[in-house]
Amino acid sequence: MILFFCQHSYSQCKTYKLDANHGTINCTDVQNHKQGKWVVRVVDNHGEPGYQENGAYKDDKKQGQWITYNLMGDVIAEENYKWGNKDGICRYYNLLGLMREESWKAIDPANPYDTIRVYHLDGSDQYDLKIVKVEASSVKHGIWTYYDPERQTITRTEEYVIDQLVPATTGKKNTVITDSTAHQKTDSTSIANKNKPAEVLEYEKKNSNKKKIKVRDGATGVN
Repeated sequence: MILFFCQHSYSQCKTYKLDANHGTINCTDVQNHKQGKWVVRVVDNHGEPGYQENGAYKDDKKQGQWITYNLMGDVIAEENYKWGNKDGICRYYNLLGLMREESWKAIDPANPYDTIRVYHLDGSDQYDLKIVKVEASSVKHGIWTYYDPERQTITRTEEYVIDQLVPATTGKKNTVITDSTAHQKTDSTSIANKNKPAEVLEYEKKNSNKKKIKVRDGATGVN
């Protein structure tokens, strides 16, 4: 029975490979369309780092989740596809951690129309709905989040509707989020000022607008 199943699977592929568990991968059918599970490995080339990506094809188009690794085995991308185009949440990493989280919408080739929000020019939250033909095969749609990989804190967020950036004036996303370390710096400065004598604070207040004088500190001036 197992032998029959394997022969049946192979017969659907004009070309294929076997993985470590003797499963069928990298299948190409009689129409030269990629089908099923694929593993693609690219070596370093002219300074460009190599990578390996694992995922699945349906009728020669990427489908579902694809994961990309560097050649050391670290995950550098997690992407989702529909109709061969990015769809849903995609994440990108470096060796320190998550760098960016994107949100995409794949457009159905058979129905390339969608409804978008057109915001009023007065800067309010009000908008009109408009049906448009989407020329692109995949568009930015949803929240995009940018991270500081080392601290794993959010540095910026943006919101898109069918490839259109939602203006920051609407009070939605697309805003810069201040790092908590900035608040800590402000708090520590306030505490230090509280501990200064009144005479020192009065002197600093009177001289705050005066031109600062550069004092030589023994540096040579060579960077």
